[in-house]
Amino acid sequence: MLDFKPGQKVVYPNYGVTVVEKIDAASWDGLQQRCYHLRLLSNNAQIMVPLINKELVGLRPLGGNGEIRSLFGILEDGNIDTYKDWKGRYKQNLDKMRTGRLIEVAEVLKNLRLVSERKSLSFREKKMFERAKHFIVSEVAHVRGIAEPDALRLVESALDSSLAKRHKKEPRAC
Repeated sequence: MLDFKPGQKVVYPNYGVTVVEKIDAASWDGLQQRCYHLRLLSNNAQIMVPLINKELVGLRPLGGNGEIRSLFGILEDGNIDTYKDWKGRYKQNLDKMRTGRLIEVAEVLKNLRLVSERKSLSFREKKMFERAKHFIVSEVAHVRGIAEPDALRLVESALDSSLAKRHKKEPRAC
């Protein structure tokens, strides 16, 4: 069980990279509990998470270079899950987003990018697509120490590569 320290960057599922501002006692549901006070790096929003709930919400340390290499391997591989039923697709993607795991969020991003090539995404799926992209881009930028626009270009390039590989595999219509 990892304990995070003030000043440490951690990932909060569905939101992205945060920094632990402090750890102290707060009243939560009428009880005094020790809480992480987090600040989202994208917009400076404040979040409090009781220490005992960090696994429940999926709070995790920022990934390392190896995880980022694996992420790009997945983004570029051309293997994309597709679902005929939009409700099933939305539920499965939502479940993956909630985990906050980089690899699962990458699968959501690839899936929604493919769907968006074929038809318009629903409002909810557009929001999920943007959230997944921001989540990945922010972690890539922080781990690699680059600006978010540069990280976005890397992610977009990897997605383009994946879609090109997928299109090569698809049978051609006569």
